[in-house]
Amino acid sequence: MTIEMIDPPRLPQVPLYRQVSVATGSRLVHVAGQVGWDADGATASLDLADQVEQAYVNVAAALEGVGGSWDDVVDLTVFVVDWRPERMPELVDGMERAFARLGKRFVPPGTMIGVATLDVPEHLVELKVTAVLE
Repeated sequence: MTIEMIDPPRLPQVPLYRQVSVATGSRLVHVAGQVGWDADGATASLDLADQVEQAYVNVAAALEGVGGSWDDVVDLTVFVVDWRPERMPELVDGMERAFARLGKRFVPPGTMIGVATLDVPEHLVELKVTAVLE
């Protein structure tokens, strides 16, 4: 399976994601939205960066469960409760900690959506990914 990450010349280059991914493979994987809780269902903390880090780790665990990894992700949607642009440093901090913890930087095409609430009041972020596996 190959994934080509592309920033077309007439679109801005954003360090946190690529504008387009082109994937070839035979298995399309949809991962349920992952939040900032651990395997026991305990929320990491009430800190956005902590929850972002844990959500990325949870996506990695879900993908590993089907023989994949973040390298196979072709699309990422991030839902953030009470999103405001001034919260971007918290979001990026959580991403950077997840990248360090998992030993890799992931930059698939992505969309961030501000929401009023998630399934549990303590959850501040949810990641939804699609991956393509061989």
